[in-house]
Amino acid sequence: MTTTARPDDTGLEPGTIRHFDHLEQATIDELFLRRPESIDVNWPAQRVAVALGATLYVPATRPDLAEVIRRRRAGGVISMVIDLEDAVADHEEAEAIERAVAALRDIAENPGRPMLLFVRPRSVDQIMPIVTALDTPTALTGFVIPKFGSDNAAAALEAVTRASETLSKHLWVMPVLESAAVVHRETRDDELTALASVLGAHRDRVLAVRIGATDICGYFGIRRDRDLTIYDVRVAADVIAGIVNHLGRSDESGFVVTGPVWEYFADHERMFQPMLRHTPFRENDAVYFRQQLVSRDMDGLLREITLDRANGLHGKTVIHPAHVAAVHALSAVTHEEYHDALDILAGESGGVRASSYRNKMNELKPHRNWALRVIDRAAAFGVTRQGVTFVDLLTALASPGSATS
Repeated sequence: MTTTARPDDTGLEPGTIRHFDHLEQATIDELFLRRPESIDVNWPAQRVAVALGATLYVPATRPDLAEVIRRRRAGGVISMVIDLEDAVADHEEAEAIERAVAALRDIAENPGRPMLLFVRPRSVDQIMPIVTALDTPTALTGFVIPKFGSDNAAAALEAVTRASETLSKHLWVMPVLESAAVVHRETRDDELTALASVLGAHRDRVLAVRIGATDICGYFGIRRDRDLTIYDVRVAADVIAGIVNHLGRSDESGFVVTGPVWEYFADHERMFQPMLRHTPFRENDAVYFRQQLVSRDMDGLLREITLDRANGLHGKTVIHPAHVAAVHALSAVTHEEYHDALDILAGESGGVRASSYRNKMNELKPHRNWALRVIDRAAAFGVTRQGVTFVDLLTALASPGSATS
């Protein structure tokens, strides 16, 4: 029997999903001019997709899977994927499915703080067996479909549609683009054109498009070094550019495209200088904190998150809970961004206005789509007070206790 959710010590109403809800209220008030809103599943898909933030993958083979999911949620993870594909050995497939189903049923029967919880099956054939083994209501939000291509797209979308009907609940799809047809230049445009068509026909089902950077690099025998970002690997960067060009447009044909995974989280001998400047940390009396970030390879992650957004991507796949804070700290809208966005959206006739910060020009028509996406981020991640930097957010997010197991 499903138990009734009760308010927790944050004072949130049952069923509320909100970024940074694991921080103390005094910290929220100190950091944010406009606090994050509760994530509403009835928001437009684009805003819900932006709200995913860091999507943390966890192997379905974890024996304490339900408890791991609850613990990560308590630590600030909003979006999570139970992985039945790359993280599971072939001989563990049946056991992994059983554990995934058991965890989903456990969470549905004993709900804590709600979250956006997905399953990544190894194949489309696994979707219906998983769904038929679940009770209703369910904690499942949708499915992440690996190796998504024009050859299996229709079957995958049909399977999730049937799953939704079985559970009497709208389930989202997040396709992962990592197939050879997308990667290889001679087939890329035709494949992406076909995918744009099929995804557009199922727009009410598609939450976001994800990028499988590890598989993309694998086609060329490449594994990017931790001193580099994915944008330094030219063949991978070309694939990302093609995906954004076809599927990440700001018109009605586009979808939110999420940032690829960052693979590293341990000490190592460095070939290049760390990517984090000293000044922001020195100004915040956080020099030692910077050293900690560098020692955990977080400087590369922070740079890649910044480049993700510069290249039209939002959020990120992560495989380590320590990476979540970095993604979310850089997802919060700064005071400057917010007021630039408001200035741009205040005018409808075009033209150019000086930023209220007096450090740039805001062109009302070309910058309008950017401003709309900033407002989506502001709803999900809040707006920081003037003078609050990502260092302040990272420091606050690191202090409540960042579990790493």
